[in-house]
Amino acid sequence: MARPFSLQTVLELMQSRSDEATQRLARLIAAERDAQNKLLMLQQYRDEYSIRFRQAAQDGLGQPEWRNYQEFMNRLDQAIDQQRQSVLVQQGCTAAGQTAWQQQRTRLKAFDALADRHRASEVRSELRQEQKAQDEFATRAKDHEQGL
Repeated sequence: MARPFSLQTVLELMQSRSDEATQRLARLIAAERDAQNKLLMLQQYRDEYSIRFRQAAQDGLGQPEWRNYQEFMNRLDQAIDQQRQSVLVQQGCTAAGQTAWQQQRTRLKAFDALADRHRASEVRSELRQEQKAQDEFATRAKDHEQGL
């Protein structure tokens, strides 16, 4: 009878941790993508607003409209800068998550290799036991034939 893998509980724990690291990494990648999409949206909005303002300026604008435009553009630029920072933070988090995921996968692979070696050892042991039993049976049959 095959012996159970003594580190099976640890292997299952490593598999669970690897799954969790994969899910964490997926969330980090999604958050980074969302941050990049938000940055792109802000940049596109700024470009569109600038085009619309230039078109309106050709028709003539007063001092209050110019001031409002400058203030709004300044706020948009600040929002864009903040979002760029957010993207950089998210990229750092994603990189750290990838490193953690890779480390967890390496640990899991090590325990998988141990489990594979254990299974192979058990198979070899069972084959030896079967061969031994067959040899004993053959010897007994031969002895029985010679005794008759």
